[in-house]
Amino acid sequence: MGDETAMKLSALIRVLLLQALLFCTVPVLAQSSIALDNRTPASPAFDYDEALAISQAAIGRSVSNIRFTRADGHSLRFSDFRGKPLVVSMVYTSCYQICPMTTRFLSEVVDKARAALGDDSFAVAIIGFDVQVDTPAAMRYFASKQGIEDKDWQLLSVTSSEVEQLAGDIGFQYFPSSNGFDHLIQASVIDAEGRVYRQVYGQVFDTPLLVDPLIELVLGRNPPEQPMLTNLVNKIKLFCTTYDPVRDGYYFDFSLFIGMLIGGSIILFTTVVVVRGYNNGHA
Repeated sequence: MGDETAMKLSALIRVLLLQALLFCTVPVLAQSSIALDNRTPASPAFDYDEALAISQAAIGRSVSNIRFTRADGHSLRFSDFRGKPLVVSMVYTSCYQICPMTTRFLSEVVDKARAALGDDSFAVAIIGFDVQVDTPAAMRYFASKQGIEDKDWQLLSVTSSEVEQLAGDIGFQYFPSSNGFDHLIQASVIDAEGRVYRQVYGQVFDTPLLVDPLIELVLGRNPPEQPMLTNLVNKIKLFCTTYDPVRDGYYFDFSLFIGMLIGGSIILFTTVVVVRGYNNGHA
């Protein structure tokens, strides 16, 4: 009787284990089947080193005048971003972990950059590259889930032909995979003339990797139409804006400005004394 009970108990355990295995496997299979629907037989394997080389090779390249659809349904051209720096991040909205985490971290760093440079000093665009899924409605939902719907960012959809052009211009590679898409996690910093200026990599990264290029572009530019005094003020800000690693933020270091002022005064005073001495000696 004891052996019969043990056999029944063993059989029951096997059935429960099989049911648990099936229950745990179904979501994974469902996720894989969705991703594989988008996969073509010719999909290549993702090569990180090659993707990184392609990304770096894009620096200095001008971005084509791609046409986008905004989350509100209106059209937008890449040329509409000209005149100020732009941060571009390409995502796919069905990504359940990496893209959302990357976007939320990017939001934190952008807030720090705008605190140092001003809210209107540069623009941010999140672009969906899974063109069949990343519709304006999907981009709106993605923005709300990541808490960026009120941040004055552009959430953009694009056609299949133009997403390939854009990806090529900014050096962004992606391939369908069993997990959705394999792609390099990058944010591209575009200058005011529409050229790739810097690439920033990783789900998380050191704040200066993104903010420093923006500081260079915002404060280091000298447009001909900009007043000389504004250029001078921007140069001082460029020199004196300092990163504080303790609080992971930027501040204007007045001591640097005072040091510059004192140094300039000493140089000016010394120059005047030397010139006067020279003139008196030859009078």
